[in-house]
Amino acid sequence: MQISTTFRHMEASPAVREYAEERLDKIRKYFHRDLLSAHATFSVERNHHHTAEFSLTLPNGIVLQARETTEDMYSSVDLAASRIERQVRKWKEKIHTHKPHGGPSFSIRQAVITPESFDPQPNAQGETDATRGAATPAKVNVVRERMLEVRTMAVEDAAMQLNLMGKEFLVFTDVDSKTISVIYRRNDGNYGLIETGASAPGA
Repeated sequence: MQISTTFRHMEASPAVREYAEERLDKIRKYFHRDLLSAHATFSVERNHHHTAEFSLTLPNGIVLQARETTEDMYSSVDLAASRIERQVRKWKEKIHTHKPHGGPSFSIRQAVITPESFDPQPNAQGETDATRGAATPAKVNVVRERMLEVRTMAVEDAAMQLNLMGKEFLVFTDVDSKTISVIYRRNDGNYGLIETGASAPGA
């Protein structure tokens, strides 16, 4: 399996790329057609944390993602590939029968912001915004940001996609109502569904 790769905070390693290709190649047996795209990101973070992240897109539009961090890059690759394989086995039938609903797709911006950006800030006298009774705009510290694609799908397909991507939430356009909805994981193990009632751009 040929995959595109990105190496962050480390030198490009043909050995790591080839190992990831061999590991992901074992997942091809679950599909009748070749993947639409496959991308791997390898990065070394602070304290020698090695992270491997995979993103695979199937011809029917379903996205498979996994991200694992260990103290060894090869271990991270193994764990991330195993996570994708477990999810594929679990959702195999729904993956094979899934058909794209079409409809417009659009992008939204997701940002990760530090909690200090919204905490009350003391002034020179040690008073906080709350004790003064006045709100002082805080500088928002964005740790990272990225663009997410919002696609049209049924609620049950959104739940499947949420699991296959290993995410906590997913923004999508409901195929029936043509409005923007959000599905997310609750702490009690259930799914939460927010129906915004807002029309998707171009709908």
